Amino acid sequence: MRLWSKVTFAAAGFALVSLSGLRVLGQAPAKGKASPAPAKAAEPAVRGVVLAPAGQSAGEVFKNVNTSTLKVLTVDDFLGAMGVLSAALGLDCADCHPGAGSDKVDWVYDTPRKKTARRMVEMVATINRTNFGGAQSVTCWSCHHGRLRPATTIGLDTLYSSPNEEKDDVVAAGQGVPSATQILDKYIAAVGGAQRLAGLTSFIATGTSVGYEGLGGGGSFTIYAKAPNQRTTQIIFKDHPERGDSTRTFDGEIGWVKSPRSLLGQFELTGSERDGVRLDAMMSFPGQIKTILTNWRVGSPDTVGDKDVYVVQGSGLRGFLATLYFDKDSGLLLRVVRYSTSPIGRVPTQTDYSDYRDVGGIKFPFKYTFSWLDGRDSFQLSDVKINVAIDASKFGKP
Repeated sequence: MRLWSKVTFAAAGFALVSLSGLRVLGQAPAKGKASPAPAKAAEPAVRGVVLAPAGQSAGEVFKNVNTSTLKVLTVDDFLGAMGVLSAALGLDCADCHPGAGSDKVDWVYDTPRKKTARRMVEMVATINRTNFGGAQSVTCWSCHHGRLRPATTIGLDTLYSSPNEEKDDVVAAGQGVPSATQILDKYIAAVGGAQRLAGLTSFIATGTSVGYEGLGGGGSFTIYAKAPNQRTTQIIFKDHPERGDSTRTFDGEIGWVKSPRSLLGQFELTGSERDGVRLDAMMSFPGQIKTILTNWRVGSPDTVGDKDVYVVQGSGLRGFLATLYFDKDSGLLLRVVRYSTSPIGRVPTQTDYSDYRDVGGIKFPFKYTFSWLDGRDSFQLSDVKINVAIDASKFGKP
Protein backbone atom coordinates (compact mmCIF):
# COMPACT_ATOMS: atom_id res chain seq x y z
CA MET A 1 0.00 0.00 0.00
CA ARG A 2 1.31 3.43 -0.86
CA LEU A 3 2.50 5.91 1.76
CA TRP A 4 -0.45 8.27 1.11
CA SER A 5 -2.93 5.61 2.09
CA LYS A 6 -1.07 4.43 5.15
CA VAL A 7 -0.54 7.92 6.54
CA THR A 8 -4.14 8.90 5.85
CA PHE A 9 -5.54 5.81 7.54
CA ALA A 10 -3.12 5.97 10.44
CA ALA A 11 -4.29 9.49 11.16
CA ALA A 12 -7.87 8.36 10.93
CA GLY A 13 -7.43 5.34 13.14
CA PHE A 14 -9.81 3.20 11.10
CA ALA A 15 -10.89 4.63 7.76
CA LEU A 16 -13.14 3.60 4.89
CA VAL A 17 -12.34 2.44 1.40
CA SER A 18 -15.03 0.83 -0.69
CA LEU A 19 -15.89 -0.66 -4.03
CA SER A 20 -18.56 2.01 -4.35
CA GLY A 21 -19.89 4.88 -2.28
CA LEU A 22 -21.97 5.83 0.70
CA ARG A 23 -25.69 5.34 0.20
CA VAL A 24 -26.83 7.68 2.96
CA LEU A 25 -25.03 9.28 5.86
CA GLY A 26 -26.68 7.63 8.82
CA GLN A 27 -29.73 5.87 7.41
CA ALA A 28 -30.30 3.57 4.45
CA PRO A 29 -33.49 4.19 2.44
CA ALA A 30 -36.45 1.95 3.00
CA LYS A 31 -36.92 -0.82 0.46
CA GLY A 32 -38.83 0.34 -2.57
CA LYS A 33 -37.84 3.97 -2.13
CA ALA A 34 -35.33 5.78 -4.27
CA SER A 35 -31.92 6.52 -2.84
CA PRO A 36 -31.14 10.20 -2.27
CA ALA A 37 -28.50 11.90 -4.35
CA PRO A 38 -24.97 10.99 -3.20
CA ALA A 39 -23.49 13.43 -0.74
CA LYS A 40 -19.93 14.71 -0.82
CA ALA A 41 -18.69 12.02 1.45
CA ALA A 42 -15.38 13.50 2.57
CA GLU A 43 -16.85 16.70 3.95
CA PRO A 44 -19.05 15.23 6.72
CA ALA A 45 -16.18 12.96 7.69
CA VAL A 46 -13.99 15.91 8.61
CA ARG A 47 -16.65 18.24 9.95
CA GLY A 48 -18.63 15.89 12.17
CA VAL A 49 -19.39 12.36 13.20
CA VAL A 50 -21.30 10.21 10.72
CA LEU A 51 -23.11 7.23 12.20
CA ALA A 52 -23.29 3.90 10.41
CA PRO A 53 -26.52 2.10 11.38
CA ALA A 54 -25.86 -0.92 13.56
CA GLY A 55 -27.07 -4.27 12.32
CA GLN A 56 -27.21 -3.33 8.64
CA SER A 57 -25.14 -5.07 5.99
CA ALA A 58 -22.63 -3.34 3.75
CA GLY A 59 -25.04 -3.77 0.86
CA GLU A 60 -27.67 -1.81 2.77
CA VAL A 61 -25.40 0.96 4.05
CA PHE A 62 -23.29 1.58 0.94
CA LYS A 63 -24.39 2.24 -2.60
CA ASN A 64 -23.49 -0.32 -5.29
CA VAL A 65 -21.87 -2.87 -3.01
CA ASN A 66 -23.36 -5.76 -4.90
CA THR A 67 -20.77 -8.53 -5.07
CA SER A 68 -22.22 -11.70 -3.60
CA THR A 69 -19.72 -12.15 -0.77
CA LEU A 70 -19.18 -8.50 0.19
CA LYS A 71 -22.72 -7.15 0.26
CA VAL A 72 -23.70 -9.48 3.13
CA LEU A 73 -20.83 -8.40 5.39
CA THR A 74 -21.23 -6.13 8.40
CA VAL A 75 -19.84 -2.62 7.97
CA ASP A 76 -16.70 -3.34 10.01
CA ASP A 77 -16.01 -6.60 8.19
CA PHE A 78 -16.50 -4.81 4.86
CA LEU A 79 -13.93 -2.20 5.86
CA GLY A 80 -11.51 -4.97 6.74
CA ALA A 81 -12.08 -6.65 3.38
CA MET A 82 -11.27 -3.39 1.61
CA GLY A 83 -8.01 -3.28 3.53
CA VAL A 84 -7.22 -6.79 2.28
CA LEU A 85 -7.98 -5.76 -1.29
CA SER A 86 -5.87 -2.59 -1.28
CA ALA A 87 -2.91 -4.21 0.48
CA ALA A 88 -2.93 -7.26 -1.81
CA LEU A 89 -2.77 -5.07 -4.93
CA GLY A 90 -0.46 -2.36 -3.55
CA LEU A 91 -3.09 0.32 -4.12
CA ASP A 92 -4.63 3.12 -2.12
CA CYS A 93 -8.09 4.69 -2.11
CA ALA A 94 -7.33 7.17 -4.90
CA ASP A 95 -6.48 4.38 -7.31
CA CYS A 96 -10.15 3.38 -7.43
CA HIS A 97 -11.98 6.43 -6.07
CA PRO A 98 -11.29 9.75 -7.85
CA GLY A 99 -10.19 12.50 -5.47
CA ALA A 100 -9.79 10.25 -2.43
CA GLY A 101 -7.79 12.08 0.22
CA SER A 102 -9.38 15.42 -0.65
CA ASP A 103 -12.77 17.10 -0.27
CA LYS A 104 -13.45 16.35 -3.95
CA VAL A 105 -13.67 12.60 -3.56
CA ASP A 106 -16.29 10.72 -5.55
CA TRP A 107 -16.85 7.37 -3.83
CA VAL A 108 -19.74 6.40 -6.09
CA TYR A 109 -18.24 6.78 -9.56
CA ASP A 110 -17.50 3.40 -11.13
CA THR A 111 -13.97 3.56 -12.49
CA PRO A 112 -12.78 0.73 -14.77
CA ARG A 113 -10.52 -0.49 -11.97
CA LYS A 114 -13.42 -0.68 -9.53
CA LYS A 115 -15.44 -2.71 -12.04
CA THR A 116 -12.51 -5.07 -12.48
CA ALA A 117 -12.18 -5.44 -8.71
CA ARG A 118 -15.80 -6.55 -8.48
CA ARG A 119 -15.21 -9.24 -11.10
CA MET A 120 -12.10 -10.44 -9.28
CA VAL A 121 -13.96 -10.69 -5.97
CA GLU A 122 -16.57 -12.90 -7.61
CA MET A 123 -13.82 -14.93 -9.28
CA VAL A 124 -12.18 -15.67 -5.90
CA ALA A 125 -15.52 -16.84 -4.52
CA THR A 126 -16.11 -19.07 -7.53
CA ILE A 127 -12.65 -20.65 -7.36
CA ASN A 128 -13.01 -21.49 -3.68
CA ARG A 129 -16.56 -22.77 -4.08
CA THR A 130 -15.94 -24.99 -7.10
CA ASN A 131 -12.45 -26.27 -6.28
CA PHE A 132 -12.08 -26.25 -2.50
CA GLY A 133 -15.54 -26.96 -1.17
CA GLY A 134 -15.97 -23.34 -0.11
CA ALA A 135 -12.82 -23.31 2.05
CA GLN A 136 -10.79 -20.14 1.73
CA SER A 137 -7.77 -21.55 -0.13
CA VAL A 138 -7.38 -18.71 -2.64
CA THR A 139 -7.36 -15.00 -1.75
CA CYS A 140 -6.37 -11.77 -3.49
CA TRP A 141 -2.91 -12.10 -1.94
CA SER A 142 -2.45 -15.60 -3.37
CA CYS A 143 -1.76 -14.12 -6.81
CA HIS A 144 -1.05 -10.43 -6.43
CA HIS A 145 1.47 -10.20 -3.55
CA GLY A 146 1.33 -6.39 -3.49
CA ARG A 147 1.31 -6.01 -7.29
CA LEU A 148 -1.49 -4.68 -9.47
CA ARG A 149 -0.76 -7.38 -12.04
CA PRO A 150 0.33 -10.78 -10.72
CA ALA A 151 3.78 -11.91 -11.75
CA THR A 152 3.81 -14.88 -14.11
CA THR A 153 7.46 -15.99 -13.96
CA ILE A 154 9.79 -16.41 -11.01
CA GLY A 155 12.97 -14.33 -10.96
CA LEU A 156 16.02 -16.54 -10.69
CA ASP A 157 17.64 -14.22 -8.14
CA THR A 158 14.59 -14.81 -5.97
CA LEU A 159 14.74 -18.54 -6.54
CA TYR A 160 18.32 -18.79 -5.29
CA SER A 161 18.15 -16.22 -2.46
CA SER A 162 16.63 -16.21 1.02
CA PRO A 163 13.73 -18.57 1.62
CA ASN A 164 10.19 -17.27 1.55
CA GLU A 165 9.39 -15.67 4.93
CA GLU A 166 5.61 -15.71 4.54
CA LYS A 167 3.87 -17.66 7.26
CA ASP A 168 0.76 -19.82 7.13
CA ASP A 169 -2.22 -18.32 8.91
CA VAL A 170 -3.02 -21.63 10.57
CA VAL A 171 -0.08 -22.86 12.65
CA ALA A 172 1.04 -26.44 12.05
CA ALA A 173 2.02 -28.49 15.10
CA GLY A 174 5.69 -28.15 16.02
CA GLN A 175 7.97 -30.97 17.09
CA GLY A 176 9.88 -31.13 20.37
CA VAL A 177 8.26 -28.00 21.79
CA PRO A 178 6.65 -27.40 25.21
CA SER A 179 2.89 -27.70 25.51
CA ALA A 180 0.66 -24.64 25.21
CA THR A 181 -0.15 -24.91 28.92
CA GLN A 182 3.55 -24.84 29.84
CA ILE A 183 4.22 -21.78 27.68
CA LEU A 184 1.18 -19.88 28.95
CA ASP A 185 2.00 -20.75 32.57
CA LYS A 186 5.54 -19.43 32.10
CA TYR A 187 4.09 -16.18 30.76
CA ILE A 188 1.74 -15.85 33.73
CA ALA A 189 4.68 -16.35 36.10
CA ALA A 190 6.84 -13.87 34.15
CA VAL A 191 4.36 -11.01 34.41
CA GLY A 192 3.64 -11.42 38.09
CA GLY A 193 2.21 -14.82 38.94
CA ALA A 194 -1.34 -16.13 39.05
CA GLN A 195 -2.14 -14.85 42.55
CA ARG A 196 -1.04 -11.29 41.91
CA LEU A 197 -2.70 -11.19 38.48
CA ALA A 198 -5.96 -12.39 40.01
CA GLY A 199 -5.93 -9.21 42.09
CA LEU A 200 -5.65 -6.95 39.03
CA THR A 201 -9.14 -5.58 38.49
CA SER A 202 -8.49 -2.43 36.46
CA PHE A 203 -5.86 -0.01 35.23
CA ILE A 204 -5.49 3.37 33.55
CA ALA A 205 -2.43 3.87 31.34
CA THR A 206 -1.37 7.18 29.81
CA GLY A 207 1.32 8.19 27.35
CA THR A 208 2.07 9.50 23.87
CA SER A 209 1.28 8.13 20.42
CA VAL A 210 3.09 8.39 17.11
CA GLY A 211 1.39 7.61 13.81
CA TYR A 212 2.74 5.79 10.78
CA GLU A 213 6.41 6.60 10.02
CA GLY A 214 6.37 9.32 12.65
CA LEU A 215 3.67 11.29 10.84
CA GLY A 216 0.32 12.17 12.35
CA GLY A 217 1.86 12.07 15.81
CA GLY A 218 1.78 14.50 18.69
CA GLY A 219 -1.14 12.72 20.30
CA SER A 220 -1.67 11.75 23.90
CA PHE A 221 -3.53 8.59 24.71
CA THR A 222 -5.31 6.97 27.61
CA ILE A 223 -6.15 3.29 28.01
CA TYR A 224 -8.96 2.40 30.40
CA ALA A 225 -9.24 -1.32 31.20
CA LYS A 226 -11.51 -3.17 33.58
CA ALA A 227 -11.55 -6.93 34.19
CA PRO A 228 -12.54 -9.19 32.68
CA ASN A 229 -13.18 -7.74 29.23
CA GLN A 230 -13.65 -3.97 29.04
CA ARG A 231 -11.15 -1.68 27.35
CA THR A 232 -11.07 1.77 25.75
CA THR A 233 -8.20 3.46 23.94
CA GLN A 234 -8.61 7.18 23.34
CA ILE A 235 -6.20 9.38 21.38
CA ILE A 236 -6.42 13.15 21.80
CA PHE A 237 -4.52 15.85 19.88
CA LYS A 238 -4.42 18.73 22.31
CA ASP A 239 -2.38 20.95 19.98
CA HIS A 240 -4.64 20.17 17.00
CA PRO A 241 -8.21 19.90 18.29
CA GLU A 242 -9.51 20.17 14.73
CA ARG A 243 -8.41 16.56 14.22
CA GLY A 244 -10.94 15.31 16.71
CA ASP A 245 -10.49 12.48 19.18
CA SER A 246 -10.12 8.86 18.07
CA THR A 247 -11.60 6.11 20.22
CA ARG A 248 -11.79 2.32 20.13
CA THR A 249 -13.91 0.85 22.89
CA PHE A 250 -15.43 -2.46 24.03
CA ASP A 251 -17.82 -2.65 26.96
CA GLY A 252 -17.79 -6.43 27.29
CA GLU A 253 -20.46 -6.94 24.63
CA ILE A 254 -20.46 -4.05 22.18
CA GLY A 255 -17.52 -2.40 20.41
CA TRP A 256 -17.31 1.04 18.82
CA VAL A 257 -14.86 2.94 16.65
CA LYS A 258 -14.90 6.71 16.55
CA SER A 259 -12.60 8.29 13.99
CA PRO A 260 -13.76 11.78 12.99
CA ARG A 261 -11.31 12.15 10.10
CA SER A 262 -12.62 9.07 8.32
CA LEU A 263 -15.68 8.81 6.10
CA LEU A 264 -17.65 6.87 8.72
CA GLY A 265 -16.86 8.98 11.72
CA GLN A 266 -18.36 6.51 14.18
CA PHE A 267 -19.73 3.00 13.90
CA GLU A 268 -20.53 -0.06 15.96
CA LEU A 269 -18.47 -3.21 15.55
CA THR A 270 -20.88 -6.02 14.81
CA GLY A 271 -18.77 -8.46 12.80
CA SER A 272 -15.57 -10.39 13.38
CA GLU A 273 -13.70 -7.21 14.32
CA ARG A 274 -15.78 -7.24 17.49
CA ASP A 275 -14.08 -10.56 18.29
CA GLY A 276 -10.79 -8.74 17.81
CA VAL A 277 -11.50 -5.93 20.25
CA ARG A 278 -12.82 -8.50 22.73
CA LEU A 279 -9.48 -10.32 22.52
CA ASP A 280 -7.59 -7.03 23.01
CA ALA A 281 -9.67 -6.29 26.09
CA MET A 282 -9.20 -9.72 27.66
CA MET A 283 -5.46 -9.75 26.88
CA SER A 284 -5.20 -6.69 29.12
CA PHE A 285 -5.57 -9.08 32.07
CA PRO A 286 -2.96 -11.84 31.56
CA GLY A 287 -4.20 -14.05 34.37
CA GLN A 288 -7.11 -15.23 32.20
CA ILE A 289 -5.07 -15.89 29.08
CA LYS A 290 -5.69 -19.65 29.02
CA THR A 291 -9.47 -19.17 28.80
CA ILE A 292 -9.49 -16.44 26.15
CA LEU A 293 -9.27 -18.85 23.20
CA THR A 294 -9.76 -22.56 22.58
CA ASN A 295 -7.92 -25.30 20.67
CA TRP A 296 -4.51 -24.05 21.75
CA ARG A 297 -1.64 -25.49 19.70
CA VAL A 298 2.11 -24.86 19.53
CA GLY A 299 3.90 -24.33 16.24
CA SER A 300 7.56 -24.56 15.32
CA PRO A 301 9.94 -22.14 17.08
CA ASP A 302 10.47 -18.82 15.31
CA THR A 303 12.10 -15.43 15.81
CA VAL A 304 10.74 -11.93 16.44
CA GLY A 305 13.48 -9.42 15.83
CA ASP A 306 16.54 -10.86 17.56
CA LYS A 307 14.50 -12.95 20.01
CA ASP A 308 13.83 -16.68 19.77
CA VAL A 309 10.16 -17.31 20.41
CA TYR A 310 7.61 -20.03 20.99
CA VAL A 311 4.55 -19.74 18.73
CA VAL A 312 1.14 -20.52 20.24
CA GLN A 313 -2.17 -20.24 18.40
CA GLY A 314 -5.76 -20.39 19.60
CA SER A 315 -9.17 -20.24 17.95
CA GLY A 316 -12.33 -18.29 18.61
CA LEU A 317 -15.83 -17.93 17.19
CA ARG A 318 -16.60 -17.44 13.50
CA GLY A 319 -13.18 -18.58 12.27
CA PHE A 320 -11.29 -16.10 14.46
CA LEU A 321 -7.59 -16.93 15.00
CA ALA A 322 -4.85 -15.43 17.15
CA THR A 323 -1.15 -16.29 17.11
CA LEU A 324 0.97 -15.37 20.15
CA TYR A 325 4.77 -15.15 20.21
CA PHE A 326 6.53 -15.64 23.57
CA ASP A 327 10.19 -14.95 24.32
CA LYS A 328 11.82 -18.34 24.94
CA ASP A 329 14.07 -16.98 27.68
CA SER A 330 11.91 -14.52 29.60
CA GLY A 331 8.51 -16.00 28.83
CA LEU A 332 7.14 -12.53 28.06
CA LEU A 333 4.68 -11.92 25.25
CA LEU A 334 6.33 -10.11 22.33
CA ARG A 335 3.69 -10.21 19.60
CA VAL A 336 0.04 -11.04 18.95
CA VAL A 337 -1.35 -11.39 15.43
CA ARG A 338 -5.10 -11.79 15.29
CA TYR A 339 -7.03 -12.68 12.16
CA SER A 340 -10.57 -11.62 11.40
CA THR A 341 -12.36 -13.20 8.47
CA SER A 342 -13.29 -11.83 5.05
CA PRO A 343 -14.31 -13.57 1.81
CA ILE A 344 -11.15 -12.40 0.01
CA GLY A 345 -8.58 -13.15 2.71
CA ARG A 346 -8.07 -12.99 6.46
CA VAL A 347 -7.67 -9.53 8.00
CA PRO A 348 -4.53 -9.37 10.18
CA THR A 349 -4.02 -7.02 13.10
CA GLN A 350 -0.67 -7.12 14.91
CA THR A 351 0.41 -5.81 18.30
CA ASP A 352 4.08 -5.82 19.33
CA TYR A 353 5.08 -5.41 22.99
CA SER A 354 8.37 -4.36 24.58
CA ASP A 355 9.90 -2.34 27.44
CA TYR A 356 8.21 -4.33 30.21
CA ARG A 357 8.27 -2.54 33.59
CA ASP A 358 7.09 -3.47 37.05
CA VAL A 359 3.97 -1.74 38.37
CA GLY A 360 2.86 -2.98 41.78
CA GLY A 361 4.46 -6.37 41.17
CA ILE A 362 2.96 -6.79 37.68
CA LYS A 363 4.93 -6.28 34.49
CA PHE A 364 3.30 -4.06 31.88
CA PRO A 365 4.68 -3.42 28.37
CA PHE A 366 5.42 0.30 28.34
CA LYS A 367 5.86 0.32 24.59
CA TYR A 368 3.66 -1.29 22.01
CA THR A 369 2.92 -0.94 18.32
CA PHE A 370 -0.53 -1.52 16.87
CA SER A 371 -0.49 -2.37 13.14
CA TRP A 372 -3.40 -3.04 10.82
CA LEU A 373 -3.79 -3.14 7.06
CA ASP A 374 -4.29 0.61 6.80
CA GLY A 375 -1.85 2.03 9.32
CA ARG A 376 0.46 1.70 12.29
CA ASP A 377 0.47 3.51 15.62
CA SER A 378 3.21 3.36 18.24
CA PHE A 379 2.44 4.01 21.90
CA GLN A 380 4.85 4.88 24.70
CA LEU A 381 3.37 4.62 28.17
CA SER A 382 4.49 7.09 30.81
CA ASP A 383 2.27 6.04 33.72
CA VAL A 384 0.11 3.08 34.77
CA LYS A 385 -2.25 3.15 37.74
CA ILE A 386 -3.70 -0.20 38.80
CA ASN A 387 -6.91 -1.13 40.64
CA VAL A 388 -8.48 2.30 40.27
CA ALA A 389 -12.16 3.16 39.94
CA ILE A 390 -13.25 3.72 36.33
CA ASP A 391 -16.63 5.15 35.48
CA ALA A 392 -18.72 2.80 33.33
CA SER A 393 -19.28 5.60 30.82
CA LYS A 394 -15.64 5.26 29.72
CA PHE A 395 -16.57 2.00 28.00
CA GLY A 396 -19.80 3.19 26.41
CA LYS A 397 -20.62 4.59 23.02
CA PRO A 398 -18.08 7.37 22.26
